[in-house]
Amino acid sequence: MLVGFDKADDAGVYQISERQALVQTVDFFTPIVDDPFTFGAIAATNALSDVYAMGGRPLTALALVCFPEKGDVAVLEQILAGGLSKMIEAGCTVVGGHSIRDEDIKFGYSVTGTIDPAHIFTNSGAQPGDGLVFTKAIGTGVVSTAIKKGKAEPAWIDAATQSMTTLNRAAAEIMARPEFGAHAATDVTGFGLMGHLREMVLGSGVAAHVCAGRVPLLAGARECVERGYIPGGLKNNRDFAECLVEYDSGVDETQKALLFDPQTAGGLLIALPKANCDALVAALRGAGISAATQIGEILPQRKPVITVG
Repeated sequence: MLVGFDKADDAGVYQISERQALVQTVDFFTPIVDDPFTFGAIAATNALSDVYAMGGRPLTALALVCFPEKGDVAVLEQILAGGLSKMIEAGCTVVGGHSIRDEDIKFGYSVTGTIDPAHIFTNSGAQPGDGLVFTKAIGTGVVSTAIKKGKAEPAWIDAATQSMTTLNRAAAEIMARPEFGAHAATDVTGFGLMGHLREMVLGSGVAAHVCAGRVPLLAGARECVERGYIPGGLKNNRDFAECLVEYDSGVDETQKALLFDPQTAGGLLIALPKANCDALVAALRGAGISAATQIGEILPQRKPVITVG
């Protein structure tokens, strides 16, 4: 076992030969959008993301399905089709799965990939002097809450859906290029930006500073917070991680809340030498990853562990 659950990493890694290891993950959840095909695509994108965050290549997937006994089978077909579309895009073969009857629809995948044991990106390799580059805008949690309440504007839905159905494959491939010298990476999902940064800094024995104004936000994210569309996961994330965070006076309450917004299929958070951050951001944007931005830096271990200015 090369990577287990001791440092809350994105996936497990088990070595099977000198040059090859398996990377494994599983993720499933209830619908967060109304369209079943889109929900399936989002679930697949989210499940694949953990493999990409480790620097792995997804190979096979097993579908996990919970569906009402009297549910419309056409809806289930669309969910499965949406998931399959992203698995095909990723070059990942769906080899089967398991379904059970459940009053609540749930869908996702267990994904297995391969990785070179000498080139694993964990969340615990960040070093003082690194910059922090983030590849997607945040806000999917609050926008999804607005969708559930029937209050989301079309532009918000479109932006969130586009983000949640964009694979992290291209970002992971660029991140892994030797010239960038990346030290650590994680994908930002359910624990929000601060929750996943917390795991990175504690696992690496370092501290971090984040520039709140540089963190990219999805269309409508601020409006959702200001109108009270706050998911329970956001509140839980603040309870979990905010004890390690200290804010400068210029950070407003909406910015603070969004830093803990639970993401679905969120972006990669990458720690690499600050001298290489501009080149990485340029490469990411050149590949169409327009939200890619340097949002902060890694500092020597100290208290407070995370500062936001």
